[in-house]
Amino acid sequence: MDIASFIGIFGGIAIVLFGAFMGSSLGGLIDVPSMFITIGGSYMCLFLTYPLSYVIGVFKVMGRVFKVADYKEKEMVQKLVALSEKSRRTGLLALEEEIQDFEDDFLRTGLRNVIDGIDGAAIRVSMENELTQMEERHNKWISLVNAWATLAPGFGMLGTVIGLIGMLLNIEDKSSLGPNMAVALVTTFYGSMMANWMLIPIASKLAYQNNLEVRSKEMIIEGILGIQSGDHPRILAQRLLTYLDPKDRKVLESELVRD
Repeated sequence: MDIASFIGIFGGIAIVLFGAFMGSSLGGLIDVPSMFITIGGSYMCLFLTYPLSYVIGVFKVMGRVFKVADYKEKEMVQKLVALSEKSRRTGLLALEEEIQDFEDDFLRTGLRNVIDGIDGAAIRVSMENELTQMEERHNKWISLVNAWATLAPGFGMLGTVIGLIGMLLNIEDKSSLGPNMAVALVTTFYGSMMANWMLIPIASKLAYQNNLEVRSKEMIIEGILGIQSGDHPRILAQRLLTYLDPKDRKVLESELVRD
């Protein structure tokens, strides 16, 4: 569970509501028709922009920001270096018994190609192509959330215009002008909140998680090719450690990089 995402979501709305309460305008922020126009209208517009499966599945993808993106890079470095040591001692075919226990399909496929004697250049092309396709799929989801963030303020303004039209139609009633104006403007508030409090931050967190996964898989490619080419485990460890953050790198450096 990613506590930071929960803090961002609930902390942000709590501060806005507290500010509204201090300004004695909290009650005016609740308007169901305005919510319907802003949230429902902007979401329906996504069906015109993206395939049905993406629009329906976007909520599941957005939920990923509440999960910690842990690709166990430190453990992966240790595993790849250990595989390198074993392959140098007993040969590449000895890795056959190891790959069945790996949960990571990307790593398992790469090692299978190594064991099968496929050329290193061909392995790189295959794995990098898979990585590229993965990143493109992720970027489609991120672009969908960003598109929703772009649409929401526009529908907020649309709701405001609708509210102003209704207000002007009853302009003779001077006592209703103030309340009607407040209701009209709250739709713009909803659009701004959707974009800046929720959708843009979620898209940014998804992009961050994508970058972490891409880096993890780039490290796996480097490790697989190092094993395939018979690199010395110490040299391979030095290369793989560059993918880790300084804290994890320092922990493993003395253990793996040795003569």
